Amino acid sequence: MTLSSFSSLEIDRADILVVGGGMAGASAAWELSAFAKVILLEREEQCGYHATGRSAASFTENYGSTTIRRLAMASRAFLEHPPEGFCEHPLMKPRGMITIAREDQLDLLDEELDRARQLVPSIRPMEVKEALDRVSVLRPDYVAAAIIEPDSREIDVNGLHQGFLRGARKRGARVITGAGVQAISRQGGEWIVDTGKERYGASILVNAAGAWADGIAAMADVSPVGLTPLRRTAFNIPMPEGVATSGWPLVNDVGGEFYFKPDAAQIFVSPADATPSEPVDAYAEDIDVAIGVDRLEKATTLKVDRVTHSWAGLRTFAADGSPVVGFDPVADGFFWLAGQGGYGIKTAAALARTCAELIRFQRLPADIQALGVQPDELAPARLMHSPSRETTRTGINA
Repeated sequence: MTLSSFSSLEIDRADILVVGGGMAGASAAWELSAFAKVILLEREEQCGYHATGRSAASFTENYGSTTIRRLAMASRAFLEHPPEGFCEHPLMKPRGMITIAREDQLDLLDEELDRARQLVPSIRPMEVKEALDRVSVLRPDYVAAAIIEPDSREIDVNGLHQGFLRGARKRGARVITGAGVQAISRQGGEWIVDTGKERYGASILVNAAGAWADGIAAMADVSPVGLTPLRRTAFNIPMPEGVATSGWPLVNDVGGEFYFKPDAAQIFVSPADATPSEPVDAYAEDIDVAIGVDRLEKATTLKVDRVTHSWAGLRTFAADGSPVVGFDPVADGFFWLAGQGGYGIKTAAALARTCAELIRFQRLPADIQALGVQPDELAPARLMHSPSRETTRTGINA
């Protein structure tokens, strides 16, 4: 079908169109469908195929920018006590996180502890012996010091994602998969999205397209905010015989060089890479897996003979590392919900509420603002420094 033939398709209308069915789009659809008619469009045949389905599934209040950490704190209550009927099983279970340091990283660990305790006072120093007792494979000649976040948790990512999708449908939202966006136009105060099969219209378009969010903006003739997808690699190795992992926390290197944790009958490992990428269906590079294996073997007594499975996902960042949430300052009705980085799972509940509150009342939820998050920390306008942008973009609303 050519672009010229799109006009012959009847327009399926809603109050709000959400582009992207990952965690951001699904959670937004759930919140927005409480007061509006919502259509969610996902280009893949299943929602959550990309970054959402490749998460480390960790909830920590001590990872990311200060804004991210506050948004995680604001999401905790929902994750611990979701609404009745939202899910069949608890969304979080105990895990804990130990951050370790080599001798040459001790100053970095001290800085991390000082920063962490500003928001999370339960984080404390940990005796090396205690760390070795908790995770028996750590090398005593590698670990010079450690801190622990005892209230870090494991998230049921699929349970959370499906809960949002299921709840959105119950509230009347329509979730349409296999609906890749081919063109976007602005007509008579309405956003028209063409998928090649159908045309959809709404006065508000929520751009929750993850690594593709700047591309969606470009289709809509909206200036991009400068998002950068970064590839993150992960892999599983078999659990060695005789290694008891009961009570293991996630182990994180303070320099951001690797992390690992038990994963059913295997061990999940990541070299914590952050390689710039085009928005693609990412896959693990052999060199990144090899780097992860090397770092794991240096820090532990584990010997990796076989990698059972490897994969990669894209973590998409704005220049300042904080999410982009809010109406575009020039394009009427174009709402950004992007740039969650590697933190989109643990912040989803708070960001979805923020999205809904900004669309409905032009304000942040009171509890999120009380935690110190300000609208301008999230607003897309903070990333748009060109003085000519206002004059060059005025045609969008004609």
